[in-house]
Amino acid sequence: MLHNAGKTMEYLRASDQDGKTEQFSDKKLVWIVSKETGFESAAVIQDKGEDLVVSKTSNNEELTVKKEDTQQMNPPKFEKLEDMANLTYLNEASVLHNLRQRYYSSMIYTYSGIFCVAINPYARLPIYTKEVINSYRGKRRTEMPPHIFTVADEAYQQMIQQRENQSILITGESGAGKTENTKKVIQYFAAVCGVDQVKSDDGANKAGLDQQLVRCNPVLEAFGNAKTVKNDNSSRFGKFVRIHFGGTGKIHSADIERYLLEKARVTYQNPDERSFHIFYQMIKGMSADERGTCLLSDKPSEYVLLSNGDMIVDSINDVEQFQETKQCMDILNFSKDVQMQIFKFAAGILNLGNTITSLKQNKRDENCTIENTTWIERASHLFGLNTMDVTKALVKPRIKVGSEYVHKGQNADQVKNSIKALCKSIFEKLFKLVLDMCNETLETKLRRNFFIGVLDIAGFEIFDFNSFEQLCINLTNEKIQQFFNHHMFTLEQEEYRKEGIKWDFIDFGLDLEPTIELIERNMGVFAVMDEECIMPKATDQTFLTKLINAHNGKHPKFLKPSAKSAMGTNPVHFQIIHYAGSVGYNVDGWLDKNKDPLNENVVELFVKSKDPVFSKLFEAPEVASTGRGRKKGGSFQTVAMIHKQAVEHLLTTLQSTTPHFIR
Repeated sequence: MLHNAGKTMEYLRASDQDGKTEQFSDKKLVWIVSKETGFESAAVIQDKGEDLVVSKTSNNEELTVKKEDTQQMNPPKFEKLEDMANLTYLNEASVLHNLRQRYYSSMIYTYSGIFCVAINPYARLPIYTKEVINSYRGKRRTEMPPHIFTVADEAYQQMIQQRENQSILITGESGAGKTENTKKVIQYFAAVCGVDQVKSDDGANKAGLDQQLVRCNPVLEAFGNAKTVKNDNSSRFGKFVRIHFGGTGKIHSADIERYLLEKARVTYQNPDERSFHIFYQMIKGMSADERGTCLLSDKPSEYVLLSNGDMIVDSINDVEQFQETKQCMDILNFSKDVQMQIFKFAAGILNLGNTITSLKQNKRDENCTIENTTWIERASHLFGLNTMDVTKALVKPRIKVGSEYVHKGQNADQVKNSIKALCKSIFEKLFKLVLDMCNETLETKLRRNFFIGVLDIAGFEIFDFNSFEQLCINLTNEKIQQFFNHHMFTLEQEEYRKEGIKWDFIDFGLDLEPTIELIERNMGVFAVMDEECIMPKATDQTFLTKLINAHNGKHPKFLKPSAKSAMGTNPVHFQIIHYAGSVGYNVDGWLDKNKDPLNENVVELFVKSKDPVFSKLFEAPEVASTGRGRKKGGSFQTVAMIHKQAVEHLLTTLQSTTPHFIR
């Protein structure tokens, strides 16, 4: 148990008297539907066969409801139950009530059979201390109150005893607390399985691999997280952290794979949202000298790419977080010079973005010019490029006509789109550089016996405006949910078989198959979009028309929106019925996002940059699990293809492990 834990126990376990000693009412109590709270309790006054006359316990209001719309209520002894699988009546209302009552008492973890439910408290609770970690170490689930540390320890013990790889899947909607819980799992492994500290040459304590693993989070959050309408620190990328262990159970190395960075956020943010944290951290947290080196202002509102200006977020201190980012980079062996190069590249993106404000369309022809060259000069300097060369490549790129090359003038919109695409590409490659450097630090020569993988992906998203990124995120969540369903119900039905219960096997994962097929199979959304990407005169509208003709009225998960929905502030072009609800998608810009085109003239200049680090970012296109590029033979790979392959690779990895679920 937790020794000398003080008030910690109040956040983990209900007292014996906590609502459990109430006398069960003489009247029969049931749950009825409530518009305000989902369900509320009511006493049955009269049974009329198919109907019930009930009295609400909150205000004694009498009403008649259909019996099939009510749900049975558990006795008071089941109040704030730690494992909901033990409820006498396991229905939606009872599950919601149990979770709600525990949450009101700040008990955020609850079991439901083999998985753990975690509810975001939006507060710092004293339940992750070193003492709490030691209390959960090596304990069985029944010995301790529900906690994410129990899930982590179970995975670790099973890996040691069964000699098999494990995975911990942390899933939920955006803002549910996935990233924070991922950090707690990694914190647990670092504390329990870390290696002893070593001394550096000057006699000071040197950060061990376990601490370096923990310190990757603030760095990756700086470059990969942002404020959204639902979450001040939302992960805009998915990651799978593999922690490799040696034969003695100590951490020997680690690596991090990432999925679908939402790079579109670099050039546009919805109202009440911010771009990636690193931009604000630099602008507000750098010293005057550092800002001078990076040619940065101290005002976010001066940069067109930070479309909502200097948005103040109460829960974020950009100055402090920038210092933390730099300290973590130190621990991860990023040299001061490399750190400054990374910051210069990020600053270069902001300066390049401001070039958009200097574009002037010529009245006599389709060409444009860059009137104020300040921003393009700054960006070129930060990237190690010649300003005149970059300017020419943007406004008059060299293109091939027949067997010859000619310079073709671009209009202002074309140059604007080209600049935005370059900004997104530079940031994506910068993020990859940061991640690769983290992985390089976490790599060791030590033997790898087994691993525990921790999955933290962007949660299911239903916003007012849903684009291509949301579709990719929601497809990933759909497939993870399918994996969860298949695993959970396969285990349950295996128990039926052992107990001799006659049962026809049902694959509950197939319930999600129609939605998955609609998105990624033949004539699905991805296939139609990929086909349009190779058609010379295709547009977003021709893509939408083909999609509606192929599926409207023919596929049970596809809906064509009403005329009113298609005309609003955030027009909906088509809807897909996902497991978590119906989502309306807007297809504006999808073909360009899927093709991910770049100005090849500028990319050629990037490769020849005087800055060797920047040059290396653009050396050669490569087909990786998370990058863009070409297949062997030269056929172009779209973003949809690459994302589909990455998710398939992830699921293959997960299927080779023993999974543990945190919801």
